[in-house]
Parts: sequence; C-alpha cells; structure tokens
Amino acid sequence: MIIRRYSSDQWIWQRTLTSETAVQSKVSEILETIRRDGDFALRRYTQEFDRWQGAMNAEEPLSVPRSVREAALAATPASLQTALREAAQRIRRFHEDVLPDNRQFEQAGATLGMVWRPLRRVGVYAPGGKAAYPSTVFMNTIPAQVAGVTEIVLASPPQAETGWPHPLILAAAEIAGVQEVYRIGGAQAIAAFAYGTASVPAVEKIVGPGNQWVATAKQQVQSHVAIDSIAGPSEVFVIADHTAKAPYVAADMLAQAEHDEAAGAVCISTDRRLLDEVASELERQLAILPRRSIAAQALQTWGALVEVASVTEAIELTNQMAPEHVELHVAHPYEILPELRTVGAVFLGEYTPEPVGDYLAGPNHVLPTHGTARFASGLSVHDFLRRFTYVSYDSSALARDAESIIRLAEAEGLDGHARAVQIRLEGERS
Repeated sequence: MIIRRYSSDQWIWQRTLTSETAVQSKVSEILETIRRDGDFALRRYTQEFDRWQGAMNAEEPLSVPRSVREAALAATPASLQTALREAAQRIRRFHEDVLPDNRQFEQAGATLGMVWRPLRRVGVYAPGGKAAYPSTVFMNTIPAQVAGVTEIVLASPPQAETGWPHPLILAAAEIAGVQEVYRIGGAQAIAAFAYGTASVPAVEKIVGPGNQWVATAKQQVQSHVAIDSIAGPSEVFVIADHTAKAPYVAADMLAQAEHDEAAGAVCISTDRRLLDEVASELERQLAILPRRSIAAQALQTWGALVEVASVTEAIELTNQMAPEHVELHVAHPYEILPELRTVGAVFLGEYTPEPVGDYLAGPNHVLPTHGTARFASGLSVHDFLRRFTYVSYDSSALARDAESIIRLAEAEGLDGHARAVQIRLEGERS
C-alpha cells in the first residue's frame, strides 16, 4: 500500500516550516552581498545559479523588453491564450467584488472613518525552475492591480538557453498588463526587491512562492520589507461520507501529491468501505500519472486515510490541523461549512475539485500552509492596501468626552495628554 491507514486517535499531522542551516547561511551572504554591491553581485549570482552566461555583460539589461513579452504571448497556442485570458478575467472580477470600501460614521458631533490606500510598489516573484506557473503570475499581480498599486514588478529566473524567463511566465505577464519584468531569480531576486539596486528599485512588499532559497530570503528580509507569507508545500484534506465517489477523491488527492515530494494529501471519512476503495483507486490512478514518482513519495510521507466516527469528528480534526485546502465530499456540504474555522480555502461538493480554484474560479490560490491557517488567510486585494482611520470632533463632542479622556490620561501618568484636552475647554470658557 502506498498510503497509510489510521483511526482518528492514531493519526498525527505535524508539519513545520524550516530551512537547513547551510541554506540560511548562504542566503544571508547573498542578501548582504547584493545590499553592498548591487547590480554587480546580482549579475554574478544570476550567472552562478541560473547559468545565464550573458548575465555579467553590463550591456545586457536585467529587465525584459516589452517586445520579448509580446513575442512569448504570440508564440503561445491560441487555445491556451484563451484559457489564460479567461482565468485573468475571472480572477480580476472576484477581487474587484471583494475590494473594501472607505467608511465614515457620524456619532453625536464626532465624525469617524476608515480609509484604504494602495501600496505604491510591489514585487512579485514567479518561479521558473522545475516548472512555470502562469496562474501564479495572475494570482499575485491582478489583486495588486485591483487594489490600485501603481508599480508592480515581476521577477522570474532566466533560462540558461535563452537568457529570458520561461515563455509562459512572460505570456501571463503580458496578459495581466505587468509593465516591469526582470530576469532574476532565487534569493538574489528577493534581495534586489528588498534593498534595491541601480537596475531594480526597491519595493514595499514582496509576494509570490518559491523554493527554500526564496522562502528563506523572504523570511530574512521581512524586518526590512513586507512579505505575504512563508509558503510551504501544498496540501489537501478531503472530508468524505458514504455519498463520496472514490475515483473523485483519489484523483483530487493525487492532484495535490503531484506538486512535489513534500505535498500532503489526506482523506478523512466516516465510511470504511470508501477508504478501502480510495486506497485501490490511488494505486490504479497513480500507475498512469506522468508524475507518479513524485506523487508516490508524497503519499508515502504525507498521505493518510483516516477513519472517523462522524463528520463532526472530521471537522474537529481539520480545524486542529488547519490545512491549506479542504474539499467537502459529503451529502450536504453547505450545512457543515459554518463549522470550518481554520482552513485556507474550501471546495464544496463532488463537482468542485481543488484545481478549479488553482486556475479559474477567481478566489486566490495563494493560501496559508503548514497549519498557518490557524492565524493567516489567503492572499487577496486586502494585502495590497494600507488602512488608516480619521477622527473629527466638534466642540460639543469634546466637551462631552473630556472628563473621561482626562481621567484616563491621568491614570496613565500622561498629564500632557490631559492638558491637550483641558486647554481647549478653558479656551471655550474664556
């Protein structure tokens, strides 16, 4: 059997986000060197790690010209262009719908409000090593555009053969309307975003996934610049009852397991027969999966079939583990949706496999992993906005609240605070 079976009292799901000491040390060196030496160090690391031999030629720009991006899009098959445009449109529409409004309240002589303002400059990292993910370009750039960010910068590593990022990344950037694209990757790209160089001005926030080098770099620069999160390998929990179809459950688990060897795929079910069938389906479907070696390793390490006494128990386990994705293969999914508290995203019903969220539905697929859904949420338009409040009192409102303000200020030993109110009351009386 490629996946372990558990009862609910036997199963433990404990994932941690760590990086090797050697990686942490090397990343620190990269960050400091680029902070000190700027473009020269950025080019040297690009040549060393990405094998682009033109990197040290100062006449070769680090930016990607619009003509190269347009050529990449033109070379993309028409059917894929159509799918990419549809995905971009759906993602944009959803984030426009959840854009928060400024608010103002009137309370007996006082005006109170909250205002949202976009960040000015955001850096988006798009991986381009083992695989290229144009959907990641959309999920990270489009919400920033909807929020009103005026400068969105995309970085993706160059391919050794061409010196340009993966053509699908460039095609997606062109569809999304990203105006500033750089052919830099890894920790060195994060350093350029955080500290700035002559070629790459610094940003206010860095978003986007990456390997352990990128994740470690983001972790180390977050006291200097905002980041979205430290993302770990993907994961899905499938909560299933007797109505679930084993082939669907197995296919959805494999859809996560094929990401990489550390991906997690778990089915929690009240039905022992279903778990037996899912185990058989996993074996059958894995045999024909092109990425079967990756998926098999993921299932052996982070896969589980867990038997529970009730759907309520399945929900309790899920809330404890706080997974990235949760699928509800149950008779009445909307009835249990209110009970889920600590999850990244939920997919309801047998016709909503998690890939619809990865690509087309609209909500963001950049989600908290490794149990961080206990306190974190998925990326959204809100992450590219700042908010501030404002207050306006007239004289009657200040007179009404003055005594309470003064008493609180004096209790904290801040007589100047109290005096700032008292002097206005005296001014009104004179």
